[in-house]
Amino acid sequence: MRNLFISILLIFSSMLMAQLPPHPGDGSGGAPGAGDPPVGAPIEGGVLIMLVLSIGYGSKKVYNIRKETKKDT
Repeated sequence: MRNLFISILLIFSSMLMAQLPPHPGDGSGGAPGAGDPPVGAPIEGGVLIMLVLSIGYGSKKVYNIRKETKKDT
């Protein structure tokens, strides 16, 4: 039973492996990068939004802590 489980696990785990992305140059002789799809996901806008929100959240936490320490003294 144990050998059967290990065999099934090995067979199905090989099906889950990701394939490598295609080579960016297709050899068409055009300009570098011409016609090639972009590789990866754009992250510029998302990083900026996350940075602004985290700065706002941190500022609010610092404000609340300072407000409570002034109240205690």
